[in-house]
Amino acid sequence: MFRNVAELVELATTQNKKISEIMIEQEVSITGRSREEILAKMDKNLKVMEEAVERGIKGVRSHSGLTGGDAVLLQKYIEKGNFLTGETVLDAVSKAVATNEVNAAMGTICATPTAGSAGVVPGTLFAVQKKLKPTRNEMISFLFTSGAFGFVVANNAFISGAAGGCQAEVGSASGMAAAAIVEMAGGTPAQCAEAMAITLKNMLGLVCDPVAGLVEVPCVKRNAMGAANAMVAADMALAGITSKIPCDEVIEAMFKIGQSMPTALKETAQGGLAATPTGRELEAKIFGIARN
Repeated sequence: MFRNVAELVELATTQNKKISEIMIEQEVSITGRSREEILAKMDKNLKVMEEAVERGIKGVRSHSGLTGGDAVLLQKYIEKGNFLTGETVLDAVSKAVATNEVNAAMGTICATPTAGSAGVVPGTLFAVQKKLKPTRNEMISFLFTSGAFGFVVANNAFISGAAGGCQAEVGSASGMAAAAIVEMAGGTPAQCAEAMAITLKNMLGLVCDPVAGLVEVPCVKRNAMGAANAMVAADMALAGITSKIPCDEVIEAMFKIGQSMPTALKETAQGGLAATPTGRELEAKIFGIARN
């Protein structure tokens, strides 16, 4: 068992195992299920993610009309080849958006760690798939690695915007994805932790302010930026760059920031972008009510 990132990295390093393997063994120990059952269940989650991305990049619209179609626009933009960043990063962004647009359209997604942050992990996974060409088992391992870091955050801080702001929700998802990218790319357990720390540091303070109380605006685009954040942080960690603040201390800082955040900025739609004039107009248009 591990309680924090330091213990997770220590276990993986001393036993010369990947973080994904440590997580699989822990799942077997906690649930009492066989290794085959644990892997099969995660394979089902992976299938759900694949289907959501495929549906999203074909184009969906939410019932409110606030979101939809942006994943399609990004895929067409990538095809033109005139992008300024990189194809893998943009592909991750488009597939993160695709998943969240499906979520906004009431489609089936796999929460990673929540529905509102469901785009980052699969978005980055299916983008790096093109470059790293992992096996199916390696893709499943990607999800266990991200799950290990999500497990630590959930047990030591928050993973929902309602509890700790968007830093806790999309921030956690982005850190989970960054760590998993590093492992899939051949990085060490310690580098996975560095990627998680670098990513989460750059999401600290991010409020949760959904317009009209719907997990659409700005949530979908925050998943996009979270995916880009994860990709860059993974590259930084693989380059040997470290976080001056240890990963567990970054998680603790996120927890304390979330605790001090006002209620208006924690998924209540009372502040931030939700309280802008346009945000209020959209809310009134969707629900036919006006809020002071």
